[in-house]
Amino acid sequence: MPGLARYLAVRFLLIFPTVFALVTAVFFLMRLTGDPVTNALGDRLTPAQLQQRLHQAGYDRPLLVQYLDFLKGVATGDLGRTATDNRSVADLLGTYGTATLELAGYALAIALVVGLPLGRLAAYYRDRAPDVVLRLSAILAYATPVFFVGLVLKLVFSVWLGWFPVAGRASTEVQLELAHRSSVTGIYLVDALRSGDGGAVLDVLRHAVLPAVALGLLVAGIFLRLARTNLIGTLSADYVTAARSRGVTEARLRNRHATRPALVPVITVLGLQIAGLLGGAVLTETTFEWKGLGFELAHYLTARDYVAVQALVAVFAVVVAVANFLVDAVAALVDPRVRY
Repeated sequence: MPGLARYLAVRFLLIFPTVFALVTAVFFLMRLTGDPVTNALGDRLTPAQLQQRLHQAGYDRPLLVQYLDFLKGVATGDLGRTATDNRSVADLLGTYGTATLELAGYALAIALVVGLPLGRLAAYYRDRAPDVVLRLSAILAYATPVFFVGLVLKLVFSVWLGWFPVAGRASTEVQLELAHRSSVTGIYLVDALRSGDGGAVLDVLRHAVLPAVALGLLVAGIFLRLARTNLIGTLSADYVTAARSRGVTEARLRNRHATRPALVPVITVLGLQIAGLLGGAVLTETTFEWKGLGFELAHYLTARDYVAVQALVAVFAVVVAVANFLVDAVAALVDPRVRY
């Protein structure tokens, strides 16, 4: 246990320099484009009004002072207000963060449900036709841009077949119904389940299918190839060969002896894919008009509101760093070798 505690303590402490490096890079890269007030509102204000707004926002101060204030805001959770619509970034997170969390959860579930079983199937049929087809499908799923997949899914299943809605998180009636309830989490599926309204639950799920599939397939291809490669490796390990010589069936070897060690690298890579899900959420939410942080980030990028952009990117950085720590902790619990 001391080895595990020491390992987790080191991994936890690494969160802080990681987040520090990321938010520092974001801050100075944003400042290379000029001050955010001029970028966002420079063509709509007189020179006097522009100088007043710069002074009010503190952008006429030395860059080092602005940087230290930004770090203080990140450390205390005060990420400021947007330059274009003067909204609190904290309000943005509370309003739209749950939508991105919900979409990422759907996509991750699809990636695991699709990628891991198909990876095991590809390993079982190694170098045969099913394996070749699955490997090519995995490459195609990962290489195809998520917005293109989303557009194809909308065209086929929404426009041509009419099976699923074109955009949005839920119909207008369901959104109004959920918003007027006393206990609202912001996660539509949870709120619909708590309401006991089967129609609302079905409506939320129908809206979630296409964006979740578009984003989930991006990660499913990685899990498929990783599970296949690791399972092939463990099936040829010495302890599996010894178990096979003792008469253990192939089904038991795959299900009991080889699967758990093969999943450890998948768990480790899972943390890295959190960043991929958040990055893909920007394009997915924009394609399906899913009102989450990715949708808002794209909006503020278009509006050149770099206060909002650097704040939202800083939040993404913290989420990715914490998620990687949690994944490292799970991997250490599953496989003691990770701790040393």
